[in-house]
Formats: sequence, structure tokens, C-alpha cells
Amino acid sequence: MIREVQLGKNGITENFLGMLHVHFSTCRTVKVTVLKSARESRDDLKKLADELLKHLGANYTAKIVGFKIILKKWRQSRVNLEKEKPI
Repeated sequence: MIREVQLGKNGITENFLGMLHVHFSTCRTVKVTVLKSARESRDDLKKLADELLKHLGANYTAKIVGFKIILKKWRQSRVNLEKEKPI
């Protein structure tokens, strides 16, 4: 199941992060729609995605599609999975 939330003019707040943690407790994927009031250009999406990943931790990845940030939760840190791959 995929949850969808909206990121508005207030930006990334403690309440927004708390809501993300609640959604991630029941599902693995959350789509964050970035409203026009929260961004000026597409470059702002990358900055917002990086900031979200910084707050969420190493077990999360982000993908930008259009004006949505798709966040996915993994069981292990993505950095650890890359180190364990055989060469």
C-alpha cells in the first residue's frame, strides 16, 4: 500500500516528519506531493528530498518523479547493502 501526503508552504516541520513516521509504521512507500507554494523550481525538489533523507535516516531512499518525491523504507541501510555485494 502506498500513502500520499502533501508538502506545503510550511516546509518540513516536526509535525510533517512525525506524520511520515506514522505512515512508515504501516507501509513501505510514501509519495510526497510538493505543492507550488513549497517550491520555486525543480531544483528545490532535490534539496527537499535530501533534507527529508537526512531527517529520516539511512534506511530510506528517495526518487523524484515530476513534482513528487517517492520515499521508500528498506529493512537494512542502503549503504550496508552496497558493501555486501560480491565483486
